[in-house]
Amino acid sequence: MSNTYNLKGKKVAILATNGFEQSELIQPRDMLTEQGAQVDILSIDDQSTIKAWDEDNWGKDVEVDVQVTSANLQDYDALVLPGGQINPDVLRMNKDAVTFIKQANDASNIKAIGAICHGPWMLVESGLAKGAKLTSFPSIQTDLKNAGATWVDEQVVVHEKLVTSRNPNDIPAFVNKISEMLIQ
Repeated sequence: MSNTYNLKGKKVAILATNGFEQSELIQPRDMLTEQGAQVDILSIDDQSTIKAWDEDNWGKDVEVDVQVTSANLQDYDALVLPGGQINPDVLRMNKDAVTFIKQANDASNIKAIGAICHGPWMLVESGLAKGAKLTSFPSIQTDLKNAGATWVDEQVVVHEKLVTSRNPNDIPAFVNKISEMLIQ
């Protein structure tokens, strides 16, 4: 199912804060890097590292490369929004993070915006869920529907440049679709 693409010269931003689901940041980062993409971890509040949530306890620390307030959207080809319950709930209260996502959707250089698990909460907050066909972790489907999205239970769903998936089991298909969109 997972193809390998040549992503040399492509640059991907992963926007996260403390409480991101460990597998949903680390696996996409590593898979995209293995295909040749440069991946930057973006965060908020001048954090130099962010701490993962790993299923039922705190997990690894990940170094932050760029603060979202300093990131230049023109430097990137894609944006990835990992889930976890804590991470997107904190990010959706951060005006700079929400603005960055809105601007990524409007930017012609951004080929894909990927959101997995609870990450689509960020699509709700940024207004991108309205009118979109999306998937997510099942517990937030009502939030997506209330925001005007059509929710479906599928491994990976594409609506324009939005790529959504349900959970860590979907990561190979999620990354595969983002990679495919980056070379189109």
